[in-house]
Amino acid sequence: MTDALLPRPLAAAVLASLLAACAVGPDYVRPTMDAPAQFHRADLVLTRASETEHAFWERLGDPVLAQLIEDALRDNRELHIALARLERARALLGEAGRDYLPTVRAGGRAGEQRASAFEAPGVPRSERDGDSRGVEAVVSWELDLFGRVRRGVEAARGESDASAADLAALQVAVAGEVARNYYLLRGLQTRLAVARDNARNQERSLELVRARAEAGGGTELDSARARAQLELTLSRLPALTAEMQAAQHRLAVLTGREPGALGELLDAPAPWPELPGLLAVGTPPDLLARRPDVAAAERRLAAATARIGVATADLYPRFSLDGLIGSLAGDAGDLFDRDSERRRLVLGIDWSFLDRGRVRDRIDAAGADARAALAAWQQASLRALEETETALVRYAQSERERRHLEDAAQASARAAELARLRFEGGAAGFLDVLDAERARLEAEDLAAAARMRQAQALVGLHAALAGGWPERMPRPTPAAEPSSRVARAR
Repeated sequence: MTDALLPRPLAAAVLASLLAACAVGPDYVRPTMDAPAQFHRADLVLTRASETEHAFWERLGDPVLAQLIEDALRDNRELHIALARLERARALLGEAGRDYLPTVRAGGRAGEQRASAFEAPGVPRSERDGDSRGVEAVVSWELDLFGRVRRGVEAARGESDASAADLAALQVAVAGEVARNYYLLRGLQTRLAVARDNARNQERSLELVRARAEAGGGTELDSARARAQLELTLSRLPALTAEMQAAQHRLAVLTGREPGALGELLDAPAPWPELPGLLAVGTPPDLLARRPDVAAAERRLAAATARIGVATADLYPRFSLDGLIGSLAGDAGDLFDRDSERRRLVLGIDWSFLDRGRVRDRIDAAGADARAALAAWQQASLRALEETETALVRYAQSERERRHLEDAAQASARAAELARLRFEGGAAGFLDVLDAERARLEAEDLAAAARMRQAQALVGLHAALAGGWPERMPRPTPAAEPSSRVARAR
């Protein structure tokens, strides 16, 4: 560090240079990707321009689902973590911006000194010893002639924007996770009801076979087969019940509650919603512009690009202004006399020109980070397109699957009814009844699972599209401040 008194002409020249200063390193240019004009499988569903006036869960007409998602967006603990990270990033951005301004420190001191005669031989004690009082204010200011501070602020702003996009992406994920688990729960409840309904039918069949056997018109084999069929159906109930309770627990934790808190709300089954046949899909460029995970990757690329400039600035000298104004006196009453005044204004120059190899290594490392960030943005963009294309296919095919399985369930129910009538009329054996009831249970269970998958596919499509509704989401409620001594000391 080389210090020199700063004459007024030099001060004027430094300030003029500061006004005309440039920032070294590459200027950031937002990347673009050649996305297709339309989704490849958009023909599988009806599409129209994206609508953002309503969140997708509001259009499904299920107040329980809507309330669960609103609760999760407010109280989910993962969102609280993301919000805290965003607040931290914004605080660091504010700190980086303060580097534009001078740093001001103030202090004071009071002391008494008694020196040894060996420290100042030949000097009278009256001149060696004495009291001193002083106050001073010190100002330090880095002159950002080569943009080190400016690039640092750009990097901090990019990280702050990326944290905001991370929060939005997590909101999309949490809303989708709530909806998926909600439809899983409703699907399990429907499958449980199907199994119980079939078990009741099979109990009646068992009673009928036993009655016929007692009357001499049936066999022990028919009774054993009917009993086995009933027990197999009843064996489905515990596993379905366990999965249903697990889904309830997951929904409770997603909404910031303890696992068993939603039993009363969710125990009662709810009707399935009418799923829309007209979907707000839009185009691939629209998708890339609104996906928050793509935005987060782009903002981190901007931050990485700015950090190349921060590293590059170390190739150039770093200028700083240091000033001091204060007063030093032996007696407190003389502190602010004219003769006690102290002043200093210094231009500092720091140039690590002998360490350029190390600086070049840091620049190369920053460049590699930027190339990795660019690849991460490209990957996020490709993943967004992939997820949406896949979600379009899954939703369209799940709707076809549901129609076929519902038709199969209706036909199986009719076949089971006819088999029973034929058995009661003596035109068919009981084995036909068992086969028909087994087919009915399987078809109705598959139809219920297909309805669940279609609803989950719709949720997945909306999550992939992220169509505007992250901006409408409620802000998470910040977690309470920790009650530690350190927190209180703040």
